[in-house]
Amino acid sequence: MTTEQTQKSNVDMDLKQLAAKAGPYPTTAYRFVSEGLSRTVERAQGLDLSEADRHISGQQLCIGLREFAIERYGLLASVVLQSWHVHRTDDFGRIVFAMIDAGMLSKTPQDSFDDFRGVFDFQEAFSRDRLINAMHQR
Repeated sequence: MTTEQTQKSNVDMDLKQLAAKAGPYPTTAYRFVSEGLSRTVERAQGLDLSEADRHISGQQLCIGLREFAIERYGLLASVVLQSWHVHRTDDFGRIVFAMIDAGMLSKTPQDSFDDFRGVFDFQEAFSRDRLINAMHQR
C-alpha cells in the first residue's frame, strides 16, 4: 500500500467514525463537502495561499457546494444530495461543524452555524431550469 493509499484509508476510517457519531449523513456526503470546500477555496481565493488565508464563509461554502454538486452530478444533483439526507443549507452546516468537532476542519471565532441557515432554497436552487442554465454556462 502506498502512502497515498494509507492516507486515503485513514481518512475513510475517520469519515466512517464521524458519520456514525454525527447523524444521518453518509461518508460520501462528508467527502463531498470536503472536496467541495477545497474547490470553493481554490476558486474564491486562488491556489497559492497559506493555510491561514484559506478561509471562506459559510454562505460562500454553500454556494460553492451548490456549484460543485451541479458540476459533478448535473441534473441529478438534487437527487444525490437528497439521498444523503441533505435537504437544506443547514445540512451543509451540520456536516461542516461535525467535521470541525472531529478536528478535520478548523474555524475562526467569527464562524457560526447560523452562517449556513437559509442561504438558498434547495427546491429553487436545484430546479430543472436552474440546473440546465448552470450547466450551459460552463
